Amino acid sequence: MNVTRSQSEFRVRYRETDQMGVVWHGNYIEWFEVARTDWLRMANLSYRKLEEHGIMLPVLSVRCDYIQSARYDDGVTVNAELKDYNGLRVTFSYVVTLSANGKRLAQGETEHVFTDRTLKPIRVAHLAPHIHRVLIGE
Repeated sequence: MNVTRSQSEFRVRYRETDQMGVVWHGNYIEWFEVARTDWLRMANLSYRKLEEHGIMLPVLSVRCDYIQSARYDDGVTVNAELKDYNGLRVTFSYVVTLSANGKRLAQGETEHVFTDRTLKPIRVAHLAPHIHRVLIGE
């Protein structure tokens, strides 16, 4: 299955805001995770399925550029896209927008490495070729 982009939509919850009434910056990283998880599900590669094959996907790096603040009860959309995959590492990119008008709120990336349960890096093509084929778009 060739999945290029997932789209996750939700409303900002009160607990996600700070005393200034805007979304606390760390919540964007959590939203990235929601969108990435949705992308994996759309590609029929849930975290559960990866872990059943002994494959872990820890985060190596996170980048988030904040453009405009989201506020309580705003509808937000997070698009996740597979940006790069080299057999060992995978990078996802994200764009967070207001659902009502598409105004960009934030954008960023996460980079991950495939590992076994002991966190030793692995090449997916060797251990799980069916997962590798999905990630290369076959």
